[in-house]
Amino acid sequence: MSDKAILEINGQKYEFPTFKGSENEVAIDISTLRSVTGGVTTIDPGFKNTGSCKSEITFLDGEKGILRYRGYSIEELADKADFLEVTYLLIFGELPSKEQLDKFHSDIKSETIVDDDIRKILDAFPKSAHPMGVLSSLTSALTAFNPTNDQVSNIDYERTREALYNNIVKVLGKIPVLVAWTLRKKNGLPLDYGDSSLGYVENILKMMFNKPNEVYVQNQVVVNALNKLLILHADHEQNCSTSTVRIVGSSHAGLFASISAGISALWGPLHGGANQAVLEMLEAIKEDGGDTKKYMAKAKDKSDPFRLMGFGHRVYKNFDPRAKIIKVAADEVLKDLGVEDPILDIAKGLENEALTDPYFVDRKLYPNVDFYSGIIYRAMGIPVEMFTAMFALGRLPGWIGQWKEMRFRNEPIGRPRQIYTGSTYRPFKSVSK
Repeated sequence: MSDKAILEINGQKYEFPTFKGSENEVAIDISTLRSVTGGVTTIDPGFKNTGSCKSEITFLDGEKGILRYRGYSIEELADKADFLEVTYLLIFGELPSKEQLDKFHSDIKSETIVDDDIRKILDAFPKSAHPMGVLSSLTSALTAFNPTNDQVSNIDYERTREALYNNIVKVLGKIPVLVAWTLRKKNGLPLDYGDSSLGYVENILKMMFNKPNEVYVQNQVVVNALNKLLILHADHEQNCSTSTVRIVGSSHAGLFASISAGISALWGPLHGGANQAVLEMLEAIKEDGGDTKKYMAKAKDKSDPFRLMGFGHRVYKNFDPRAKIIKVAADEVLKDLGVEDPILDIAKGLENEALTDPYFVDRKLYPNVDFYSGIIYRAMGIPVEMFTAMFALGRLPGWIGQWKEMRFRNEPIGRPRQIYTGSTYRPFKSVSK
């Protein structure tokens, strides 16, 4: 293959180098395009064909349904790994030794205590506030309570690495507490730090569900399902929220501020809010009588405004590999908890029809990870509006790893171009004179 690409504009040819990734992805390097062509740019709405960076963290092949973290398949990680192992892998590049993992967990546990003034900020929110708005605000507020400089210095690398590590364990220690407290506030329960003797995932569940004057009992099926969910959500290449974290961090904004921006980006129904949208759709179907065949027909009717949420994926042109994994976990959770819920019955009906209906099979509109994650969270007793906050918990290591990679590579500030389509010059005439 040629190591260059030729672009012809108005009869003039320009050569640009090509770059091949480790999985043979080919990209054209147009970083000099404007300077050599006298101001010509490309236009790519949504950046669907634009590589914003080189990254060693996550490989995704949507055509083949492949997802790997640092070279490890998502299937193996979900089956064999602990979420904290995956967190370490994504952030630091390699799986930890037993000693490294124990220290990492110990350091995180030492950073779980939240300043009392953060509690006051949480108390100031009404119970009706959306958890993602609360979580984004509280994460941003953590910046004021953790003023340690986490800027990257190429001059003093060791000091930078230590300061950044301290903020990494603070993020991983404090944000699960904020998520759990947001849920407890909505449920009218006293705030709780859980039990530091528990594992990371186990303690998240205890912080959320432990009730006063009751003995909390861990359900290992639920723990395993949440562990898988967090791993499956841990990173997903340059998606909307991850790109937001990187572009905010490219201005040399700190880790807390960048993650707060990522939480806000994740909130939208086209991104992390998709699992909430799935359950809202199921609720609407239930209110209309629960006829799944009727709604499958509406989904196939192009003139009907109804859209089937949780099916298909804008990246995966095959079955979402995460959905295959979490479908099994969903079945295990529902069986173990013995949940009887008409909403979940409707979900199963839609799933069965989509997997057998030629219209959906031919178009590869399979249930995706958002469809199954919502089902699990509902069965666990997590309210719909908390679903995206749970997604944010899983995505923390990816955001941290991507921010760290971007800063240590000293990538330039993000500054996309545009094609201006407004008015040309026109003289100003004041109406007040």
